[in-house]
Amino acid sequence: MAALGVAATFVWFGMVLAISFLEAPLKFRAPGVTLPIGLAIGRLVFRALNVAELVLGAAVLAAVGTAAEYDTVATIASLGALGALAGQLAVVRPRLHRRTARVLAGNTDGPRSRPHLEYVALEVVKAIALLVAGIALLTA
Repeated sequence: MAALGVAATFVWFGMVLAISFLEAPLKFRAPGVTLPIGLAIGRLVFRALNVAELVLGAAVLAAVGTAAEYDTVATIASLGALGALAGQLAVVRPRLHRRTARVLAGNTDGPRSRPHLEYVALEVVKAIALLVAGIALLTA
């Protein structure tokens, strides 16, 4: 079960890095990708990412919860990553969804999205928490 926890944590960490910090910003640099097209792609990609994160988060939680040796750092870091994900899904994503819907409807005026910055901040917290949890699980 410990190996499952390590694997799930690092797969989750890799997915966050690859999608949130590589794919998301780079898609807007591709020729012909407009803001509405990029946002529509982002909706699909992040919906799939969030489903995968929930599955991986459940696996990490199960591994940490059934570990023979209780590792406080791994548990706290794992809960931190899950808390960041919960904040993204319950608080930030609904606001991002409303803003994206407005842009997709043709309303591209207005300031940059503050919820977007909040989502990115939670991604940074989640990535750090996953790295710490993975290292703690690996060394336990």
